[in-house]
Amino acid sequence: MKTVIIKYNAGNVQSVMYALERLGAGYLLTDDEAEIRSADKVIFPGVGEASTAMAYLRQRGLDKLIPSLKQPVLGTCVGMQLMCRHSEENNTDCMGIFDIDVRRFPANATLGDTRLKVPHTGWNSIHDLRGPLTAGLPENAYVYFVHSYAADVCDYTTATCDYVRPFSAMLHRDNFYAAQFHAEISGDAGQRILENFLTL
Repeated sequence: MKTVIIKYNAGNVQSVMYALERLGAGYLLTDDEAEIRSADKVIFPGVGEASTAMAYLRQRGLDKLIPSLKQPVLGTCVGMQLMCRHSEENNTDCMGIFDIDVRRFPANATLGDTRLKVPHTGWNSIHDLRGPLTAGLPENAYVYFVHSYAADVCDYTTATCDYVRPFSAMLHRDNFYAAQFHAEISGDAGQRILENFLTL
């Protein structure tokens, strides 16, 4: 099986590579169209800022390539956000694979007397699990988040998290899958999600 990690300037590739190595899965890090199209599975990771990442994708034609892929594709963190329609981060039009917008958490949100920090950083539970990537996960499994922006809950949502507001922790449409959290550093739950993706 050939797994490709898409190489671009917002990729959190090192931890993804380590996670695949732990699973005994071979991979290729590339931005080459032919290599990406010929892969059995494609991982689209992300760390960084939406408008800069989208500009880089457009320069290389990856903004058109990624939505045209037919094999299973997994986007994580900023990768997931770039697969949505639009991000409030620097008013950025994204790839539109998921017809939903990404909105910033308000900076002054509270829970009771506690002010909720933005970015949302650390372990949090996900619930309302459905879809093939969450097979074998317990309801309220804990995963690791680092983000200030999130997609609303929608018809594509396959896992929900609550922080400031309910948001989509995972999305799925056709052959496209996405996780707002960092599956590659989310312990046993993240490993199970990656295993489920690799065996689709």
